[in-house]
Amino acid sequence: MILSNLEIHKALDEGRLVIKPEPLPRKKGIGVKYCPYDTHSVDLRLSSEITIPKPSTYAYDFLAPGNIADLIAKNSEKHTLEKDRPYHLKTNQFILAQTLETIELPIEKGPPYLGARIEGKSSRARCGLLVHFTAPTVHPEWSGQLTLEIINLGKTPFLLHSGMPIAQLIIEQVKGKIETNRSQFHRQLTPEGTH
Repeated sequence: MILSNLEIHKALDEGRLVIKPEPLPRKKGIGVKYCPYDTHSVDLRLSSEITIPKPSTYAYDFLAPGNIADLIAKNSEKHTLEKDRPYHLKTNQFILAQTLETIELPIEKGPPYLGARIEGKSSRARCGLLVHFTAPTVHPEWSGQLTLEIINLGKTPFLLHSGMPIAQLIIEQVKGKIETNRSQFHRQLTPEGTH
């Protein structure tokens, strides 16, 4: 079951969902042009740190020993978005970024437990920007920022600004009991997933 915007507000108030900083305002009103809550989702914003994988002769091998986050970090450049200097994402360029917000889906507040999906926004997709185009699942018990796999498939550069709405979070109720099995990226601190 997908939670409506009012049920998302209730989950925030009950602590079953934590978004820091909390997206505001919760409702549109007089003089309010933008509300991050749609009928059943909440917008998340782009953080200032991005990771740019460098072309190289290495290959990703998930059967090789070691940590994929460390391999990506070793073969990438870091870039910090500044207020007046957005990042020009070129056509066919791939980067890793994170949400500005930290998401928590604590299990000690359930049942019912909550899970989530992070999805791109159609307004960005219509310009050729794919945001988090695979593995959208955010598991119960997750805590941390969410990594965004971003690629520009459009014909023109896309300007990425720190703090811009970049993705949307859809909250779902998980049926039944769960056994904890934390992701390797739980409490990640960087776009590539290192701790």
